[in-house]
Amino acid sequence: MRNILAIWQRRRPPEVEATAAGGLASVMAGQPVPYMERTRLYYRALGYESDYVWATFADVPFARLQKPLAEAKIALLTTASPPDRSNVDSDRVRHVWSGLVADPPERPFTDNVAWDKESTHTRDRGSYLPIEVATELAGEGVFAGLAAHFHGIPTEYSQRKTLEVDAPQVLSRLRDDGADAAILCPL
Repeated sequence: MRNILAIWQRRRPPEVEATAAGGLASVMAGQPVPYMERTRLYYRALGYESDYVWATFADVPFARLQKPLAEAKIALLTTASPPDRSNVDSDRVRHVWSGLVADPPERPFTDNVAWDKESTHTRDRGSYLPIEVATELAGEGVFAGLAAHFHGIPTEYSQRKTLEVDAPQVLSRLRDDGADAAILCPL
């Protein structure tokens, strides 16, 4: 963890400092951002009578790595969309998308995702798609390298769509890339 923080601190843009008064400052100071409670309050303020229900699973498809981390190929997953929003169909439904790690978009589209716009911003792509930091960590031998593609996951309110459509697509793409593990970097 110390390596990741040190690399991030070297690479973060100056404007990150200006937004540090909220959530980012508490994270960097070791204090958790009360995300779940903030989400509950947000939905209540919108007038919803019931709190948002997060998906829970008795049988989670996680497994231990079959090889040391230093030998593992890692894939990055983000909740941002491509800049041209090509993952949105004519019914305004968002779909899984992928991009090349070697040629990532400078600024993925993030306006369609709910995030704390008072405490942070999305001008630092590395905070939600940390390709450069991950590449440095691979160079240090923390893991073997990045998969050829990163993948964008839509943040849908439909747990059914996430389970039955999006998750299988992401898994298939990870397997096609030969990824041993994936890191979700949500916005």
